[in-house]
Amino acid sequence: MLCAMLTIGCAKKNSDKMNLTEGLEIEGRGIDQAAALWTEADGTKEDFQALVREHYCQTDSERLALFESLSRIMERCYESADLLTVELLKPTQLTNADEPATPDWIMSGYSPLAHFSDDMFANKLAFITIINFPHYSLEEKNRLGKEWTRQEWAMARMGDVFTTRVPAEVKARLAQAQANAENYIADYNIYMGNLRTEDGRQLWPMDKVLLSHWNLRDELKALYQGDNQEKQEMIYQVMQRIVRQEIPQEAINNPDYVWKPSDVADQTAEPYTRYERILETAHALMEEDQYCPSANTGILRNFEEGVEIPAKELDSLFRALVGSEQVRQVANIIRERLGRDLRPYDIWYDGFKARASLNEDALSEMTRKLYPDANAFAADMSRLLEKMGFYGEDARTIARHIVVEPARGSGHAWPCLGRQEPARLRTRIAPTGMDYKGYNIAVHEFGHCVEQVLDMYMIDHYMLSGVPNTAYTEASAFLWQQRDLQLLPPSAFSHQLSDSGDEVLDQLWSMYEIMGVSLVDMQMWQWIYAHPEATPKELCEATVRIAQEVWNAYYEPVLGEKDCVLLAVYSHMVNAPMYLPNYPLGHIVQYQLEEHLAQYKEQKDFAQEYMRIYRLGRLTPQEWLIQAVGSEPSIDPILRAVDRVVKQ
Repeated sequence: MLCAMLTIGCAKKNSDKMNLTEGLEIEGRGIDQAAALWTEADGTKEDFQALVREHYCQTDSERLALFESLSRIMERCYESADLLTVELLKPTQLTNADEPATPDWIMSGYSPLAHFSDDMFANKLAFITIINFPHYSLEEKNRLGKEWTRQEWAMARMGDVFTTRVPAEVKARLAQAQANAENYIADYNIYMGNLRTEDGRQLWPMDKVLLSHWNLRDELKALYQGDNQEKQEMIYQVMQRIVRQEIPQEAINNPDYVWKPSDVADQTAEPYTRYERILETAHALMEEDQYCPSANTGILRNFEEGVEIPAKELDSLFRALVGSEQVRQVANIIRERLGRDLRPYDIWYDGFKARASLNEDALSEMTRKLYPDANAFAADMSRLLEKMGFYGEDARTIARHIVVEPARGSGHAWPCLGRQEPARLRTRIAPTGMDYKGYNIAVHEFGHCVEQVLDMYMIDHYMLSGVPNTAYTEASAFLWQQRDLQLLPPSAFSHQLSDSGDEVLDQLWSMYEIMGVSLVDMQMWQWIYAHPEATPKELCEATVRIAQEVWNAYYEPVLGEKDCVLLAVYSHMVNAPMYLPNYPLGHIVQYQLEEHLAQYKEQKDFAQEYMRIYRLGRLTPQEWLIQAVGSEPSIDPILRAVDRVVKQ
């Protein structure tokens, strides 16, 4: 029976629910699904059948009219709630807002939509939706969707709206836990001028402040220009302290505390706050499990219903690449270029990119002049779009629906959830202007925002707005970020992969790095669910052990140093549960897009094909990529490309 495949749950199920449809002259899978979610509090059997008789659409025209009405309601509800959330979060997320006070921190965990599902079941709109727009499993979408029209796809997505009955108070606790994690990470700054070598030397100026992990990683990447290995080793030490929870408590976000990353034995370490925040989110997710019997873990809900690719498939895909011979071949090239044995942090080797041969200080000088503040970047968006081949009304529409804001954290793109609000590009901007790292992140986030505008304002059905999963918006962001230097005036536009093959090698090496990080993240969550009573200290020890095991299997043979914990440093593990696998999947999709888009030689043709692809909307990941480039997600194209480059 289809109901067995559904993610269903309720606080108190109707003991007579199997008889709700007995004697009912109307049949349909949506009716069976609605019956599975009906509770005693919703009414009697007679009440259920009366609702079905009154609201079940008998004709296609009735069903289409209901669909249009529901689409308008969903857009207005999601959009209004999102606008409220944006306003409430400004003090804690933006630097141009007032300094956050205690009420601001409290409201940062408030979710305007926490009660939405409860309210829709209470007023019966959820049941009206379900009986007319049934839910299809992932397998069914991939199989049946090949023959669906755009409208049928949109109606199938309407069937995904109400599949659970998780109480509002449970959703609110999850929102609060995630807000606590986000706030913790947003202020995890390391004052680099306070770091000292073993012999007491200072390597960075006092005004150098880097957010973990993003800015630490990007600083390490930038240091491949020149002889900066001592600085890279120190950043590596800091990262290890963060993962092992050995970093001094007073070193976090403190401009006055001087310390030596090589020696913290006599200093008071931060309590296990990093892992406490992860567990707080995990326990909130576990509260939802009882209401979702057919996807009864946060892991299943994330991958089967969120990513819409099973975790086992991603695990196999990632392991196939990180264990490939092509990785060893690229490592040999890096070793030759560096003229030394590889170190663990060479997982972030940045020498394949065109900017590796340029001076980052000179680049920062240019970007600071171009973008002294957020408004300057916003004013330049039309030019950036034109460099990528967007002209006329297309460019104006996209630019008009994006706003740029200075972020307290590393930066992110906040999507528009309705056609009366903009996409929001957030990036970190110093008082002296946007340095190159900030610009690079801004271009990445711009790629997100362009996608968000295309599949919201230029989509045919609201219920198809968006992309299959976050990996597919990451693919767009990576595509733009890779062209950051080409977008700076007066660089010439080029959308093809580098003739030298370096861009291909860079793609492979980036996948190698982030796939290891993702494997650690996925295994950590498996461990958490196997040990629901674990303490933060126990989770720390388990995460360290998992990071070491993945490293020893796939990275120590290439980069050396047994038992390295570097793969567990990403802040996403704290503030974005199970998000990390979207990045390597995004790289895979990006490369397939790059290979496809390379055939469009003219800028305008490139832009038009990019627009066609990102107006496909929220199909399943498999169907989206088939319609975009003609194949499912695969690592084979990048492996073949590396083979060609190595042979050359």
